[in-house]
Amino acid sequence: MIRNPLEIQDQVKKIRMLIAGYPGIGKSTLALSAPKPLHIDVDFGIDRIEPRYRKPYIQPSSYQEILDDLTPENVKDFDTLVFDTGGKLISLMSLWAIQKDPKYGQRDSSLSLKGYGFVGKEFIRLMDYCFYTLQKNIVFVFHTVEEKDGDNTRLRIKVEGQTKMNVWEALDLGGFVEMYGNDRTIGFSNCERYYAKGTRGIFGVRKIPVLGPNTPNDFLTKLFEEYNATAAAEVEKNAKEQEAYEKTMEAGMEVINTITDADTANAAMPEYKKLKHHKTSKRELDAEWNKKIKDCGLEFDKAAKKYVTAAPEEDKGAE
Repeated sequence: MIRNPLEIQDQVKKIRMLIAGYPGIGKSTLALSAPKPLHIDVDFGIDRIEPRYRKPYIQPSSYQEILDDLTPENVKDFDTLVFDTGGKLISLMSLWAIQKDPKYGQRDSSLSLKGYGFVGKEFIRLMDYCFYTLQKNIVFVFHTVEEKDGDNTRLRIKVEGQTKMNVWEALDLGGFVEMYGNDRTIGFSNCERYYAKGTRGIFGVRKIPVLGPNTPNDFLTKLFEEYNATAAAEVEKNAKEQEAYEKTMEAGMEVINTITDADTANAAMPEYKKLKHHKTSKRELDAEWNKKIKDCGLEFDKAAKKYVTAAPEEDKGAE
């Protein structure tokens, strides 16, 4: 069904996000600051999170357990699904894929080329299911590895093979967590050191607040609210611009429709030039104006600076 983009203005968009960083830097705690999270503790690392920041969790030992647990009924009380870690999730997917069809694996139990393709597609399918069917925010936590690029060291998410590209494909946000002195930060803009992703005004490097005894763990909750507030402002701005565009188009066509001959065309010019244009109104109305002038058999006399009846084609040829 074709829909008007203005119809989305009252909806709150669910967000797909990746958090990457070195082990022990607080990625899991940060991920659990998202709205009403379910912690899918694939790494069995909940004991490393301070008790006050822990959230309801599952600890699946296989990918099939994840599929069985993620049903609409089971997750109805949650707004965000936190996969911790994404690398371990893909490892479980790989074992599951090989069990489904041995051609997806090799003798050493690693994935074959076909296996990588299958797992990559399954990762996208799972993300789409959680996002579109379950209608949840998604946060993937990934460990970081260092890769040498000449004299430079790059930070990349720790994930096997070509699946790395599938991970980034549909994300709205992707941030790298680092320490600068005593400050913990998350970067949403690409730089020489790492690949990141920012949209809806979420860019650059942001400081992550220090959590104290009375400090709520709500960094991502506020970030998601900011994201949706920016999106709503953009929709509102576009709606106003669309309304102004439609009014200009209506006023412009009223002027153009008064043209029947040279006199009415010259009388219409001052009013036409007063129009304040929005979006593509000038290009569209100019096209309509020129069509009307042609249909009425008129041309613009540059010397006289006005429209006149066009000379017959045979007279032009004689000149």
